[in-house]
Formats: sequence, C-alpha cells, structure tokens
Amino acid sequence: MTYLHYSPDIEQPDEDEQATIDGIIQGMTQQSETVEKREHHAVRASHAKSTACAIGTLTIPDDLPPELAQGLFARSGSYDVAVRFAQGPGETLGDRVSTHRGMSIKVFGVEGEKLPGHDADTQDFVLATGPTFPSGTAKGFLRDGTVIGKATGLPETAKSAVSSLARNLNKVLGTAASPSALADFFGHPFSHPLGDSYFSQAPLRWGDYVAKVAAFPASTYQDGLRNWQLDPHQDEDGFRHAAVAFFDEHDVVFELRVQLWANAKTQPIEDASVEWPAQDSQYRTVATIRLPRQQAYSPERVRYFDEVMTFRPAHSLAAHRPLGSVMRARLQVYQALSTFRHRENGVVEANTARIEDIPA
Repeated sequence: MTYLHYSPDIEQPDEDEQATIDGIIQGMTQQSETVEKREHHAVRASHAKSTACAIGTLTIPDDLPPELAQGLFARSGSYDVAVRFAQGPGETLGDRVSTHRGMSIKVFGVEGEKLPGHDADTQDFVLATGPTFPSGTAKGFLRDGTVIGKATGLPETAKSAVSSLARNLNKVLGTAASPSALADFFGHPFSHPLGDSYFSQAPLRWGDYVAKVAAFPASTYQDGLRNWQLDPHQDEDGFRHAAVAFFDEHDVVFELRVQLWANAKTQPIEDASVEWPAQDSQYRTVATIRLPRQQAYSPERVRYFDEVMTFRPAHSLAAHRPLGSVMRARLQVYQALSTFRHRENGVVEANTARIEDIPA
C-alpha cells in the first residue's frame, strides 16, 4: 500500500482561526469559572474526574516496517509511561452522566527535537473514546463548546437526562444504521473504562507520514469486560471503583496502533469529524502499553495526577506534531486552561520529566 507523505502545506488554516481559538479559550475559561464556584476548586476543563492513575511501560518491537518506524517509534525499546483514565466532563459529576472518556499517556525518556515550548524528554498522546471529534473543526469546537458552556450551570439531573437520551438514541441507531459520534460524546455506554478503545480523533505527524493514533485493549482479562455494565444507581463512582478493583488483580494491556494517511479525499486533515475509512488504511500496532497490577488511586498519586501533572498535545516531538484545525486549537487551549486551573488552586504545574517524580 502507498501512504501519503507529510509536508507543511497539508494544513490549511482559516484566515480568522486565531480569533476562533481565542473564543474557545474565553468560553472554556468561563465554563471553568462556573464549575469552580460550585465545587470550590478549579478542575480540568475536560476529563476532570479521574478513574485510574497508573504507571507502566511502553514497548516498541524491533520489526516495525519503515512507514511505522517513525519518530519515537524509529527504534525498538521500552519506555516508562504514566496513564490517566478519566470521565469526559469538565466537572465532577456522578456516573449517571456517562459521556465520552479520556486516556492520557505520557512517555518518558524521549529524546529528539521537541515542539517549541516543550523542554522535557517526554511525548504525550491525549486520546478519547470515539474515532472522531464530532465538532470537526476549531469553529465547530467553538460552536459546540458554547452550548456546553451554557449548560454547565444546569443541575446534574438535567445533564443525566441528556446523557440518557443520547445513549438511548445510539442504541436505536446501532440497530438500524451507524451510531452517532455526537450522541456517543454526550451518552457513552455504561461500559468498563479499561475495556474501551481510545483515539486521537485528529491526525498528527508520523515522521515522514501522517497518522491517527489509538489504544486498544489487549489482554484476555480485558476481553472479559466486554459485557460489563455499570448500574449507576448503585454506585455514582462506579467507573472508578471498577477500574481500581481491576488494577488490584490484573495487569492492564493496550496495543498502541496507528492508521496512516493514504487518501487525501476520504481522509481529511482539517476535519476531525470524518472517520478515516478502513478500506483506505487500517490501524496497525506500533507498541504495547503494559500497566502492571498496582494501587491505581492512592491519595498522593491522585493528587499529583489531578492537581499537578499536565497532559497536552503540545508535549510532543516535532516528528509527532498535532495536525489540523482542532489540534491547532488544542495546542493553545490546553495551555491556557491549565494555567488558569493551577493559578486558581495555587499549585505549581509540572511538565513532569521523570517517572520517579510520581508518587506510589
């Protein structure tokens, strides 16, 4: 198969894109201020409620073909990693509000040219459930973020009702056609967080190529989670309790896979709402992430992961630069919102450079 090569001109920013990004930052900051007044604490503007905070290793095999052996993955070897699993909303809600989820990965000991402003030897991959980002572009991000921001002040019962409606809609669509990415964003199934797959949703540079990145569960024990369902009426923090209990008894394994860019017409760079067709290129494994059995929610570790540590697309090698409208927005939005959160809480943010800095 022939894959398309990266070049700087594959990105086509709108002339007014910076104004759009400024609007996203303003709107999400206001949303964070609303949540802070209610919770008396500033939390992440998305993926605020963590479910597990784990450390482990990422292992790259020695037989990757040239098109996959790019950037961080150009050489075989093992790297320390930290992984934070979390629920989607930028506020602390009960698990009846089951929306999209996040899996943020920080790889340590990564040498090479970094993006401007990133001075640690790390590489972050910020993933979420669903292969696409429904808003599609920065302008869509601003539009949808405005709606979410206006809903932030609503009572939790209203958010639970929206989540339930979206989840039930996708059940119906799943029997007749394809599920809706937007409905899944607001109403993800009550599935086990460690049994889900997670996606970059938007593309990034893959050395000489371009790719989307994803993490897929890859152990027999995680296969056994496929039919697991939370009863949120029994436990409003059930996703966390289930994930922590799983880590108490089992290793957690994910395969990190990439889908290389092969068709400029069907696999757009600028619109993250379009799923890249599998017939053009399929996800292929480039590494294995193994998170051994551990105490994945100790108070000291959770405080460090949730309050101090930062995960963002800008923590990247130049060889894995995020691409497209949504990613260009994220490069600025994550920084601005992290600065707000840490300032409000009186905490010094850390671009953690060593896994030894993470509490047990």
